Amino acid sequence: MPIMEKFVIHGPNKLEGEVDVSGSKNAALQLIPATLLADSPSTITNVPDILDIRNILDIIKILGAKVDFSNNELTIDPTTLKSCELPEKLVGKLRASIMLAAPLVNKFNSCQIPYPGGCVIGKRPLNYHFDAYRALGYNVTEKESSYKIEKGNPTGTTININFSVLATGNTIMAAVYAKGETVIKLAACEPEVSILIEFLNKMGADIEWIDNHIIKIKGTTSLHGTNIKNMPDRIEAGTFAIAAAACHSEIIINDFYSSHNDALLFKFREANVKYEIEGNKLHIKKGTFIKPVKIQTKEYPGFPTDLQAPFSILMTQAEGISEVFETIFEGRLGYLHELEKMGAKVIIKNSQFANIDGPTPLYGTHIDSLDLRAGATLIIAALTAQGESIINNIDIIDRGYENIEGKLVDLGANISRVASNLITLKS
Repeated sequence: MPIMEKFVIHGPNKLEGEVDVSGSKNAALQLIPATLLADSPSTITNVPDILDIRNILDIIKILGAKVDFSNNELTIDPTTLKSCELPEKLVGKLRASIMLAAPLVNKFNSCQIPYPGGCVIGKRPLNYHFDAYRALGYNVTEKESSYKIEKGNPTGTTININFSVLATGNTIMAAVYAKGETVIKLAACEPEVSILIEFLNKMGADIEWIDNHIIKIKGTTSLHGTNIKNMPDRIEAGTFAIAAAACHSEIIINDFYSSHNDALLFKFREANVKYEIEGNKLHIKKGTFIKPVKIQTKEYPGFPTDLQAPFSILMTQAEGISEVFETIFEGRLGYLHELEKMGAKVIIKNSQFANIDGPTPLYGTHIDSLDLRAGATLIIAALTAQGESIINNIDIIDRGYENIEGKLVDLGANISRVASNLITLKS
């Protein structure tokens, strides 16, 4: 039985120095399944060594693929795949495991996928994925806790996705081997989708953007392995930028792609956060005071839902009332109850809308990570708070941030990972 761990943070902290951004979690979780569409090995560099990546690689190894992962470089040989029986326990930990469906169906003509898991942050239906499969000619039947997908006769068609990132990527992979031409409308246009398209085109696919939200795919009969460098994680980059601003600190963030973070930078300007950009470096500067702002999450290039919670810490330090409106996930404001334990003045009006009144000093206490981004939020809160904070359930944070405490220690933070008294129970 593995021992649970927790973070112990003594604040307040001043951060100083430079930090390197790891490779994108969300991009890698699409690139990795795409390697299984090929008839030869592929190599992806700049892959973050995080729990979600380890879990999807464990799934792929169980299916028989050869995996070599070290020093953030990953090579996958799909020619040794021997099974399409997805392990229910691992799939239940990782929502992106749904991306394995298209490669497995095209290799084995059918597969059964248990209901995928991930963070509990409100309703995230899979109907966009399976409606797209059915439209392409795949046969999909829902069972008690799984879906059976049969290849049928995939044929190109026109499909609406409603801006879902995973459903867009999943549909692209399902359409690559469909006969004729597929047009995806209302496609997500996140950078993570762009790099998937780049990767598949390097493998021999024929995919192009018609405009920001329309993608055209011409079906092919085979794909070959190739190499690609994963993009930096724009959410991790934003998390460190917000941490520096909330701690009134000055740091430099390397591998910060400003074009991926326009919405965050716009809100920084509104909030009076001082920064400079030089190439792919973001220099957060010490500011004087923080202005209140209104945050409304939207599909890319709007303000990202994954930075909504971290940005709330900045709001607690603003001089006035800020507003947060979460439009993507219904249950993503639960972390505000944890911030209230630390002294934040919060009015939660409903499951999607809240006011935050500042500036308010925060105080260390015992708090719990509710989901991946809420966990990172609590770290930022603890860095700004007076006294000792203990954050439990940090395995959730490990799902998406590579060595986050090590990077913060290098910036001068007083944070340590220690064993918790809690012990996980066998499921």
